Amino acid sequence: MKIDTLGVQAFVAIADGGSFKRAAETLHVTQTAITQRLRKLEEFLGVALIERTTRSIALTDTGSRFLPQARRLLGELSDALTEIRETGMSQRGDVSIACVPTVGVQYLPRILCAYSARHPHNRVKILDHASSSVVHAVLRREAEFGISIAGDPHPDLTSVPLTTDRYVLTCRDDYPLAKRRRIGWRQLEPHPLIFAGEVSGNRGLLDVALKTHGIALRSFYEVQRSSTAIGLVAEGLGAAVVPRLAVQKGAYPTVHTIELTDPVVSRTLVLVTRTMAQLSPAARALYDMILERANVVA
Repeated sequence: MKIDTLGVQAFVAIADGGSFKRAAETLHVTQTAITQRLRKLEEFLGVALIERTTRSIALTDTGSRFLPQARRLLGELSDALTEIRETGMSQRGDVSIACVPTVGVQYLPRILCAYSARHPHNRVKILDHASSSVVHAVLRREAEFGISIAGDPHPDLTSVPLTTDRYVLTCRDDYPLAKRRRIGWRQLEPHPLIFAGEVSGNRGLLDVALKTHGIALRSFYEVQRSSTAIGLVAEGLGAAVVPRLAVQKGAYPTVHTIELTDPVVSRTLVLVTRTMAQLSPAARALYDMILERANVVA
């Protein structure tokens, strides 16, 4: 049902002002406009709300009963519009974002600290998924935007590069390679490794890069999350290839990080949104804050 807000507004202004002229002055419109608005409202309701004479006006019985409801309706509408406006201006609200798990280890927490300081009342829901699931969460509107690994472009998504993240080797201090500062990928071929599983977005990227250079690595353990791989490394189960962002400084004092070279393999993290999406004010504030820190290599 269409709500005739202008008609209700005109009716209340006439009742409060006692005349069509005062109502027109209050609403800054012509008397003709006030008359037309009231007539449309009465036609819609099928009843007269105001009795008109050449010298005065008076509310009908229906009009008298309707007046307090009309005032309440306009008041509630005004309060709702004010709340929405103030929410937009203050960028307040809840935010849902999706990201690959390694982003949640180091990259995102630093940004969220700054965001929380600026917007202490905003709640943030983080969906940490594999890269493909980040894309699906954004497409299904489960998240307003996401941080994912760059891949094939999607027609309904817009991607903005944020940072590059190199792959490194992690091993415990008693592992045979632990003393090395850097090592070539081919030198890992004899070693059974903890490696990304098929579901992980890292696996496809690594497979393509290593195949291009004729390098074949052996995986002894397969995991979906880099945090799991590092946990296995800390227990002495082997060495793992992970993105550098997955290595949290100080979390495992016995775990060393070794640069991988020949070739240098890295991934690009991108900020993903629906192409025609209009972010909420709270989400836009976080989105812009993430963009401000783009191109910072971890």
